[in-house]
Amino acid sequence: MAIEFGIDRIGEAAPVLQGRRIGLITGPTGIDAEWRSTIDVLQERFGLAAMFSPEHGVRGDIAAGGLVDTYIDERTGVPVYSLYRKDSKRMTPDMLEKIDVLVYDIQDIGTRYYTYVYTMLYAMQDCAAAGIPFVVLDRPNPLDGVTLEGGLLDRAYSSFVGDYPLPVRYGLTAGELAVMANAEQGWGAELYVVSCRGWSREARFPALGRPWIAPSLNIPRWETALLYPGTCLFEGTNLSEGRGTAAPFEQIGAPFVDAERLAAEMNALLLPGVRFRPSYFQPSSSKHAGALCRGVQVHVTDTDAVRPLEVGVRLLLAVRSMFPEAEFLAPYREGGRPFIDLLAGGDLYRGMQSAADADALLERFAADSEAFAARKAAYHLY
Repeated sequence: MAIEFGIDRIGEAAPVLQGRRIGLITGPTGIDAEWRSTIDVLQERFGLAAMFSPEHGVRGDIAAGGLVDTYIDERTGVPVYSLYRKDSKRMTPDMLEKIDVLVYDIQDIGTRYYTYVYTMLYAMQDCAAAGIPFVVLDRPNPLDGVTLEGGLLDRAYSSFVGDYPLPVRYGLTAGELAVMANAEQGWGAELYVVSCRGWSREARFPALGRPWIAPSLNIPRWETALLYPGTCLFEGTNLSEGRGTAAPFEQIGAPFVDAERLAAEMNALLLPGVRFRPSYFQPSSSKHAGALCRGVQVHVTDTDAVRPLEVGVRLLLAVRSMFPEAEFLAPYREGGRPFIDLLAGGDLYRGMQSAADADALLERFAADSEAFAARKAAYHLY
């Protein structure tokens, strides 16, 4: 049986949507099995009153961190309101007054740092307070619904790159996370999840028979999403994480790195499922734009074996040990807190000095993930 996503089963939400002013949170990944956008499907079948833009915009045309303005969508004539503003990521009373029900349909990538799930959770909480039903058109977790990595977020380090006590790789769909948060936080949202049909929790995106559509400009391939739980950590350093190149989050480097030495050091660790190749690249934007960077490109050789967060932790340690110029205090652009701490969900990586430290940290992560596995099982829909 072909796998159906929530949008493919939109008829199940008809009783909640029919005759109501519908708001929609979506992005370029919001398409159905016939390659029709969720925007068009809802507009033609029910009509849309408003759209609400997450980071990167509803059409995926806004760069990472770029603020989104209110505007009129050219194709539909529907107003688009920003949920990615400098002053707030929440819905305003004026936005809520324009709708009777709010729908969410975005392909998540199953990693705590990725901002779309917080847009979802904030909007659901705001709708709950306003008495507005919230509908999630669910999609599979592309990294699978079983494998977990990382320790739980410490609430003292909450930010828009981590605002719920999840491990880094959390093994839930957006719909399951919505159910979990609604129950654990006691929001009382009138929540409807249009579930997928035919998805197995063990399945990863290549097994689904669907096209990979970049959920944001720097996640161009599924392999990028697979490495992202580990390589995203370099956003909290002064090394380039490959933004502004053809392989974002797959290559890491800086002008001061010795590419051959770093590749040899990492390959000597024999980490499962990956190989490291010396890489030379010149980012066109972001960190070290226009400068020649030296580093490594991470190649996935076994998608079942690779543990991306461990790859990131070991690579962080190697860079820090080999190149004293590596700086882990790149300031967070909202509030001055070290971004590496916000990604870590705690003050973890800056104190890591040795392989023994990394081993202890990964053991702690494994224990946290095991505990989370038991906690999340109550909210599985599949």
